[in-house]
Amino acid sequence: MNTKKIGFIGGGNMASSLINGLIASGHSPSQIWVSDTNPDTLQSLADNLKVNISVNNDELTKEVDVVVLAVKPQVLKTVAEKIATTLIDKDILVVSIAAGISQQSLTEWLGNEIAIVRCMPNTPALVLTSATALHANDVVTDEQKDLAENILRAVGISLWVSSESELDAVTAVSGSGPAYYFLLMEAMESAAVELGLSETTARLLIQQTALGAAKIALESSETPKTLRQRVTSPGGTTEQAIKTFEEGAYSSLVSKALHAARDRSIEMSKELGES
Repeated sequence: MNTKKIGFIGGGNMASSLINGLIASGHSPSQIWVSDTNPDTLQSLADNLKVNISVNNDELTKEVDVVVLAVKPQVLKTVAEKIATTLIDKDILVVSIAAGISQQSLTEWLGNEIAIVRCMPNTPALVLTSATALHANDVVTDEQKDLAENILRAVGISLWVSSESELDAVTAVSGSGPAYYFLLMEAMESAAVELGLSETTARLLIQQTALGAAKIALESSETPKTLRQRVTSPGGTTEQAIKTFEEGAYSSLVSKALHAARDRSIEMSKELGES
């Protein structure tokens, strides 16, 4: 892993997070390349992380063993088609973290024999606690799968799904998931202020409670249902709140929201693939 040269096309927040994670896990900055259209972004990465920089994607592609496509989905087709010729006869792995771009589209733009891993990370990568799902096409070797997994593990957990279609569900669950928790925290904060707490006190209590609940869930072998039941005493305050949630069809609403996100992910893949 540490001997492989990794190139990032796109130097935005997600790429920067991955690079920071790789360096923190022992990957040498001299083995990392970044290209971007913004010279200020490149200079900042060079100054702060000591990585190699370039404004030329072809130059980067020729230097590395892995290319991480970290550009906006709307420009990925243009970027991919321009580097396609430099990938011919080159044993290289392409890792795409662009949301909504299918492997079929990537193959059409890059070439049929290119090893492609499509990933769906989420924004907690910014604080090295991402949850990422990956899917490889048939060209990817076991060694390349390990390499892709190690890159994404630099910012959190990573796991493989058996079919690419599952990435649409992943998008709905973890890709968009942080916003769901922020929405709950936002609603709790507003209600806490109504109950008489200051905004500062409410926010800190809610943030720490969310962190604690997540930590318990991560460290326990029990299901969330069992954990919830254990902290819900009969006739107590928690039970009253849970009953109110259930009367509002909370579980049904969550299911409806995730289905809507999954369906939109499928639509976006079609739209972006055709654009």
